[in-house]
Amino acid sequence: MTATPYEEKMLQELREWQQQMVKEPSLMSHFTRGVQQKINSIIPEKVHQAITASIKQMIRAVLFGAKYTTSKPYSHATMELKETQVLDRIDFYKKTAAAEGGITGAGGILLGLADFPLLLGIKLKMLFDIAALYGHSVEDYRERVYLLHIFQLAFSGQQQRRHVYGQMVDWETQKLHLPQDIHQFDWRTFQQEYRDYIDLAKMAQLIPVIGAPVGAVANYHLLKKLGTTAMNAYRMRWKELSALNRLPPASDEVL
Repeated sequence: MTATPYEEKMLQELREWQQQMVKEPSLMSHFTRGVQQKINSIIPEKVHQAITASIKQMIRAVLFGAKYTTSKPYSHATMELKETQVLDRIDFYKKTAAAEGGITGAGGILLGLADFPLLLGIKLKMLFDIAALYGHSVEDYRERVYLLHIFQLAFSGQQQRRHVYGQMVDWETQKLHLPQDIHQFDWRTFQQEYRDYIDLAKMAQLIPVIGAPVGAVANYHLLKKLGTTAMNAYRMRWKELSALNRLPPASDEVL
């Protein structure tokens, strides 16, 4: 099966994205990670445990609830049509997150703190919608684990990003070895990487006066990054499934 012009362009974007996923961490990345690890080592273990448990329960609640409000998989369509729909949903959620960040940012510290669970819910709901538009059913527990991997890929340092990316390559094989209990997911690393990634962007949201515009801009760009990551993650799945069905999407090799 010959790739369409759109699919050729899509695969070129995928190649460029994959190169970004596997590149070595920069010196600045190593320095930043060292500082973050030092800060995390100072925080009492009980605090880490409490935050991990809180994020775990928050995400489990969204993962369990959102699947019942997500559209059925959008299977019978070209990739071009699917991605047109995906881009529309990403745009909707970017604007939603920006509005939410502006409102909570304008409300001071208390509302600023409320932004964390609200934004997390918006991000996960967007991932559910994107999965369905690419034709993947989130009724399958393994698809929901894939969503968590996408989340990690978007909001982790480069070293952890390379590790997570390695777990997502050849997902049709990898998913066969997943534990059946989501409690076995590495929630501690998940929450630390997420917090470290967004802390600098979000802390300014708690400052009076500038909180509203900072919250709106930060949320908009966080959703944009997550959307781009999700699109390329599902493009990678599409390519792998095409290969399994003996329908290579293009002659060029992708990492």
